[in-house]
This record gives sequence, C-alpha cells and structure tokens, in this order.
Amino acid sequence: MTLAKNSEPRCILIVDDSTDNLYLLQFILETQGYQVGLAKSGEQALDQVKKFPPDLILLDVMMPQMNGYEVVDRLRKDQTLSSIPVFLVTADKYISNNKAIAAGANGLIYKPIDIEQLLLKVAQTLAPENNFEAEIQSE
Repeated sequence: MTLAKNSEPRCILIVDDSTDNLYLLQFILETQGYQVGLAKSGEQALDQVKKFPPDLILLDVMMPQMNGYEVVDRLRKDQTLSSIPVFLVTADKYISNNKAIAAGANGLIYKPIDIEQLLLKVAQTLAPENNFEAEIQSE
C-alpha cells in the first residue's frame, strides 16, 4: 500500500496577533508542504474562513477585540464552518485541554511551540482523508 500525495496541499489558517508567531508557524508548516493562510485578528480570521474555508485552524487564545474562544464559538454556530478542526494556541498554562474542548476546539497547543508535537497533531488531524486515499490505492 502506498500513501497517495494530495493533488493540492492541505490549507491551514494561523490566527495570532503576534507577527513573529504567525511567521514562525507559517515557516514550520510550509516546510512540511502545507499551504498556509494568516490572520492577525479574530474578525479577519472569520472573514477569511467564510471566503476560503481551511482544512485546519491554529487559533491564538489571547487576542484583542475578539479572543480565540469567541472565534471558536462563532465558527461552531455557523453550520457551513462548524466542522473545521480548530486548535487553540496559548502560553497560558492554566488553560487545560479539557477547557479548550469544552469551548468547542479540537484541542490545545502550548507556547512555546513544541514543533514535533505540533506537526504530529496537524498530521493526525488531517490524516483521515490521507488514509482514505491510501486505502483506495491499495485496492
């Protein structure tokens, strides 16, 4: 069985009010072959998601105007966007994975980012389609 390469790279939207964090995550993910979109605010993220829904969103919790929890809440209330996987990203060690999931996210990633852990979570989240394609090719 061989793993099929996607004809198009999977798209990940990174949302963070820190330009340094945006570019760091963009660099890491693009070197792995992912297509990356960037948003500096919750409002900007929601606008982009409505126009071009990504396969995954990495969403900073602490942002001005609209925090990550509010963004997740709006995404989950919109039936056309509610199935997009979202990982909250935070430096706040008092936020638990359970709290992130209760808020509607698929999980939590802590800053400073553990690159191996990040890539593993991203790959696992985006894997179901890859596994389906691999099964088709093996038949």
